[in-house]
Amino acid sequence: MSNNVRILWADDEIDHLKAQILFLEKKGYHVTPVTNGHDALEKCQEEAFDVVFLDESMPGLTGLETLSRIKQVDNNIPVVMITKNEAENIMEEAIGAQITDYLIKPVNPVQILHSLKKIIDSKELVGQATTSAYQQEFNRIFSDIQMGGDHQDWAGLYKKLLFWELELDNANTDEMSEVLAMQKKEANSEFCKYVERNYSNWVTGKKDGPVMSNTLLREKVFPHLDPECSNFLVVIDNLRYDQWKVLQPIIQQSFQLLEEDSFYSILPTSTHYSRNAIFAGLMPSDIARRHPQLWKNDIDQGGKNLHEKEFLADHLDMTNNRMKFSYTKVTNHRSGKSLVDNIQNMLHNKLNVIVYNFVDMLSHARTEMEVLKELASDEAAYRSITRSWFEHSPLWEALRKIDNKPIQLFITTDHGTVRVQNPSKVVGDRDTTTNLRYKHGRNLNFNKKDVLSVRNPVDEAKLPRPNVSSTFIFAKEDKYFVYPNNYNHFVNYFRNTFQHGGISLQEMIVPIVRMRSKV
Repeated sequence: MSNNVRILWADDEIDHLKAQILFLEKKGYHVTPVTNGHDALEKCQEEAFDVVFLDESMPGLTGLETLSRIKQVDNNIPVVMITKNEAENIMEEAIGAQITDYLIKPVNPVQILHSLKKIIDSKELVGQATTSAYQQEFNRIFSDIQMGGDHQDWAGLYKKLLFWELELDNANTDEMSEVLAMQKKEANSEFCKYVERNYSNWVTGKKDGPVMSNTLLREKVFPHLDPECSNFLVVIDNLRYDQWKVLQPIIQQSFQLLEEDSFYSILPTSTHYSRNAIFAGLMPSDIARRHPQLWKNDIDQGGKNLHEKEFLADHLDMTNNRMKFSYTKVTNHRSGKSLVDNIQNMLHNKLNVIVYNFVDMLSHARTEMEVLKELASDEAAYRSITRSWFEHSPLWEALRKIDNKPIQLFITTDHGTVRVQNPSKVVGDRDTTTNLRYKHGRNLNFNKKDVLSVRNPVDEAKLPRPNVSSTFIFAKEDKYFVYPNNYNHFVNYFRNTFQHGGISLQEMIVPIVRMRSKV
């Protein structure tokens, strides 16, 4: 890599550094020497350099003054300050001016080479180390996929795959990322088989299963509510586990992590079913029976998530957790700014629930808008957009307004999404629902290998039955449902979009996190 690296070295005693410069040139680096700050600045304006070595005590323009002017020309260029002076104020000024490294005179060739390695070669070296580490882990992951295990094992395996996905993304190793993508695909295939074997027994109570949407608050939130402070439960709609991991470093600037865990979203992995189940503490068929005036099926007119506050109030009563609480739903920028304005008024409540819909809107907008298809072309880009949104969101602004108060913060979601790749043809009557990852209707015709079908929704999946003969089907892995009419158009239109409602690691295994302000 050193063969392409161009170094500018500014020192008023540059003639005394011939040995060091010759050493670097023999290593393949290209060095341009200058004797003062003015010449260094002029060279930076004329040519592109990969790194600048800058003597701190040059006459005329000092090293710090030259550094400041070079940063105005190119703020991203790495600068190594070389100084005889170890005074603390000099180092503080240099570091404040964004030096990348500093060396104390006299510098020897090995010191210089180490500094260059850190600056120029670090990313390549990190990539090599990450690739090597993943290669060593590959066989263990392969074995874990084949063995399967229980719901905890699958959650652990998914987190391990995400760890390596994020590591390889940071290391920018495309070849290994492709290998990992193949492992993730294989894991999803086996996970779907596991869910198909066990899901009905979990939701009907015939077999112990994971914490799921309907038990999330009872198991992971209510027992941990702190009576000495205000508790905030933030539900970010459609937040995958990997998206949480890129938000985590931002949030931990202000909040201390107490516990990070996961739970399984119920099927369908969609807001209508999973989020209502979270707040009601019930499976959808039980919600429909207990609250017939509030529950709406897919085919009914009107909003499907308009009564979450009532469901939560009833849930608190059922579990003897009666308390003063607030419920806020943010669906647009205006309601986001209202949250910022009002959040301090919530501190007198024991529990404050905030439902934030941005990520779900991003997912749907990506399907509809060509510009977002370009911006979020894959998982890495989707994570990047999520991080950028959060850093500038009213939600983060609101949380920072109360991070100096003693609060406990829960962050979770209702379900995740999967990037769909492979179409699966479905035939149904005009009352068949339009969802891409799950459908219900009468007389459905579908490829049995692509779906989990539930012919008796109430008894097998605790789902309301809109019609006597309704069947639910859930797409597995990265499949998406397409009708025969205008088939090719819709295949191309929806391929590589992020969808939810079906069975995949990304949709079902989602985060639940508990944090506390640092005061």
